[in-house]
Amino acid sequence: MGTTGALIILGVTIVGIVVLCVRYRVHAFLALMAACAFLGIASGMPLGAIGSSIEKGMGNTLGFLAPILALGAFMGKMLEVSGGAQRLAKSLIGVFGQTKAYWAMLIIGYICGIPVFAQVGMVLLMPLAFSISKESKLSILLVALSLYTGLLVVHCVVPPHPAAMAIAKELNADVGKVILYGLILVVPGAVIGGPIFAKYISKRIIVPLPEGAVTTVISKDGRDLPNFGGTLLLTLLPLILMIGKTVVEFSSSKDAAYMPLVEFLGHPVIALFISAVASLIFLGVKRGFSSIELSGFCDKSLLPMVSILLVIGAAGSFNKVIMDSGMGNVLKDVLVTLNMHPVIMAWLIASIMRFALGSATVAMMTAAGFISPVLAVHPVDPALMCISIGAGAIGWSHVTDSGFWFFREFLNMSVKDMYMSFTLSGCIVSIITAIFCYLASFVI
Repeated sequence: MGTTGALIILGVTIVGIVVLCVRYRVHAFLALMAACAFLGIASGMPLGAIGSSIEKGMGNTLGFLAPILALGAFMGKMLEVSGGAQRLAKSLIGVFGQTKAYWAMLIIGYICGIPVFAQVGMVLLMPLAFSISKESKLSILLVALSLYTGLLVVHCVVPPHPAAMAIAKELNADVGKVILYGLILVVPGAVIGGPIFAKYISKRIIVPLPEGAVTTVISKDGRDLPNFGGTLLLTLLPLILMIGKTVVEFSSSKDAAYMPLVEFLGHPVIALFISAVASLIFLGVKRGFSSIELSGFCDKSLLPMVSILLVIGAAGSFNKVIMDSGMGNVLKDVLVTLNMHPVIMAWLIASIMRFALGSATVAMMTAAGFISPVLAVHPVDPALMCISIGAGAIGWSHVTDSGFWFFREFLNMSVKDMYMSFTLSGCIVSIITAIFCYLASFVI
């Protein structure tokens, strides 16, 4: 099959995913599975090999991500039920003060977003945002947009979030580098697209505090809440372990006697396991929760993860079919001839997929499958490619994105105002992060 024919088949497949998800509201898992079958048949793969590729792609992806997703869910649930999230918020707001509390909300989202999904973080922290807006007289749009920016940048860029972890594995990137570079490179975009832009736009779009908004009491004595330092340490522990592994490997000999222990503790699954157990002990057992209650919390935290696992697994299958069908080589040849810097190329592909499909997770997984063949030709640090893909998935949220409607329902905003605030904020963060990632590629 020629290059033109292969690209037409791939283009029809992508359009088919978009139509199924957006026009007919088909679940992304089913749409991606249908795409796997269509792409395999249309490209001439042996019928028996299609099923094998789907199986291997899903197994390779979920075999690594399933335990990470579950352990991260446990941590997020304990942060919620123990009052840990409220403790972090109360302490940070105390530092910034009520009138600058929107800066604290960015940091709260940034920290609390590490173990929880962006939308889960919104459910957990939006009552706090309503309380701050009510007590400080700050615009709820200013407070909520700052919060969501912090949640979203971590969600798309920083492992152990599933999509970020999946593309790190797909591109053979060092997870510690992805975390370390990501935490740094997203800051300028998050600051400008978050609080700074939110303060500007909130003066032009007036959003009243929704009637009957559920609020969290933040002015009471916080002695019944967990310790700030301990809660912060538990939240950051998986990142500390994974980044620590990268730092030690960089500064030590691979033959050092302690390296096996370092590699063990810094492996993403082990790091998350240690952190989850620590959170169950110090935010659970030590605060009086029974083993039955803790087991119930774990069960409840896993229920929302099923759909996410299926979508990520199907995206892994789709990427595997792309490679096994020969489309990967075609894409490599075409993308290389574009003479575009790989970091910009990765960001552009992820941005297009995010705009078309809505889901940041699917956009990141699909973009990784497209860009992975290019890394064999361009010697760019895979960690930067991961961050660039994540940056592309941060922006371009509109009516195809469930997060768009999630935010809108919380604040009861019009679609027009959502485009002018929520969508534009994400685009600013996305573009600025991509620029810094591009500049970093000449140094790293």
